Amino acid sequence: MGFIRGSLPALYLALLLVLLASCGGSDTTGGQEDQGRGEDETTGGTPVADTISDSGGDEQGSWQTGAPLPTAASEVAVAELDGKIYVLGGYTGETTSSTLNQVYDPSTDTWEELAPLPRGLDHVGAAGYGGRVYAVGGFSSGNEEAVSDVYAYNVAANSWEELASLPVGARGSVAVTQLDGKIHAIGGRGTQDVDTHEVYDPATGAWEQLAPLPTAREHMPAVALDGRIYVPGGRFETFQNNTGIHEVYDPETDSWEEAAPLPTPRSGTAGAALDGRVLVFGGEEGSGTFEENEAYDPETDTWMALAPLPTPRHGFGAATVEGAVYVPGGAPVTGGGQQSDVLEIFTLS
Repeated sequence: MGFIRGSLPALYLALLLVLLASCGGSDTTGGQEDQGRGEDETTGGTPVADTISDSGGDEQGSWQTGAPLPTAASEVAVAELDGKIYVLGGYTGETTSSTLNQVYDPSTDTWEELAPLPRGLDHVGAAGYGGRVYAVGGFSSGNEEAVSDVYAYNVAANSWEELASLPVGARGSVAVTQLDGKIHAIGGRGTQDVDTHEVYDPATGAWEQLAPLPTAREHMPAVALDGRIYVPGGRFETFQNNTGIHEVYDPETDSWEEAAPLPTPRSGTAGAALDGRVLVFGGEEGSGTFEENEAYDPETDTWMALAPLPTPRHGFGAATVEGAVYVPGGAPVTGGGQQSDVLEIFTLS
């Protein structure tokens, strides 16, 4: 009994110290679970972008900032034509479809607003060829209604022309690229994800159906490189179901093959070709936006991490001009509630 009486004060003191340490530890914010990803945090009125991963800082390449877009927008289409970068449609307000047509000249670091799209569109696809910028599909009424519309912007006339509609059906979040003078429209979503692959020939004004995408999906880029089309990542129905699947189209055989998957599965990304590689920027998932910049080398069928996107975003595009990739617009948080006017430029040198 003497042992118990003599030990009680020390025991109570030890318990008190444990309780105090536990209460103090609850204020720490260093863990992943405390980062509040997916919330619209602000600092001084500026959105703080949620970031999925942290970079070690030793990846190849560097970034610089260009002149901001005249009008901030996300869920835009981006296309290159004759050394200039065109940014079409997108959200400009709280998921409001726009008719924006903005062009950036890298030689002067300036923007100009051009003749607006014939109708408000978001999640539209675009590609440039032969003095025209083609706008394919998309959603109207703020992501509510898929469309089959196809338009061509005539640069010389600063005007739009309506072309033959997508033959299979209306869809947005479609991957669009130009290869050998033809406009490819791949995948996307109508009432559900589709595997449709159609090609438009400006010489004939007609669409043709090609071998379907093996894996129906949406919100992914299509990148033309050395005679093939690379389609990495995307999602199935929602950004909770992102995929890293990577499929490559060969027009010589009208066939697809599977390639090494995108290391970081994500959707709403931007894609471009640079120095013989396919680059995939940013993206989103349910808990936030991505900063990842990953490059695929077709020669080795491997991916590598490059210098991360300074402003993590989704719902944007990318285009290459003279050894630099231009990445304008997008949304810094999941969904379409906030828009960005950022233009960031990536080079490997």
